[in-house]
Amino acid sequence: MSGKDRQKQLAREHYERQLQRRAEREARAKRMTIIGSSVATVVVVGAVVAATVLLGGEDPVTSASPEPSASASSAAAEPTAFDPATGTCGYVASSGGAVKDVGTPPAKVDTSPKAMTLKTNRGDIVIELDAAKTPCTVGSFAFLAEKGYFDGTKCHRLGSERFPVLQCGDPLAKADGKGAADGKGGPGYRFVDENLTGAKYTRGVVAMANSGPDTNGSQFFIVFGDAGLGPNYTPFGTVTKGLEIVDKVNKGGVIAPGEDGTGAPKETVEIKDVTMSSKS
Repeated sequence: MSGKDRQKQLAREHYERQLQRRAEREARAKRMTIIGSSVATVVVVGAVVAATVLLGGEDPVTSASPEPSASASSAAAEPTAFDPATGTCGYVASSGGAVKDVGTPPAKVDTSPKAMTLKTNRGDIVIELDAAKTPCTVGSFAFLAEKGYFDGTKCHRLGSERFPVLQCGDPLAKADGKGAADGKGGPGYRFVDENLTGAKYTRGVVAMANSGPDTNGSQFFIVFGDAGLGPNYTPFGTVTKGLEIVDKVNKGGVIAPGEDGTGAPKETVEIKDVTMSSKS
């Protein structure tokens, strides 16, 4: 083979590799739109609800965390699950999305029983947390609550009969029906999924919104009906007081419903403060 022919062969192989990489990126992007982190479309098949991006847009209950970048996909940059031997979780930086940066939670987490109170403009919503099954999730909420991360934030997405959830936790959401960026905010870090085996999203369950596996940030949703979602969203607590507040907000409807019937609630829910307490 002549030098010229060899150059042509190398160029052709390089071009084919580019095409393959492009196809892989497009395939990943297509997967992410199903439950990713920007505005989305919901498809209902039987009792299963597949929604679009939301916790920044996390959907069905998606959040704004985008798919990890190439640099974040290396083993060293992946979040790690709770290690019972050391009592630690591995929180790692996330890429993309609008960030309210208050730092990263300490690796050491407390697995003792806890309750979380969302003090809202409509009353208190108390959530019993399952720190034993979701230590990394509860550790993150304890950290963000201490930093005042949720103070003044608005729940930006209200569901419908087929998707009965109220989604909150985007620190930058305007929740006025006009913000295309609602649902795209987060804390700038992510952590692992937890407690997914046999997960059910029935009335009162509180779970994490996400944009794919292990992309949890700060967005979460409260279920006020029975949401036929697959076990993809970390259920970390149950409402023990204040669910009637969500019911009342639901009756008020949404400002500008999207194709899936969801949108910013007409009855604004603003979180004034989040506190954590030990549960005996």
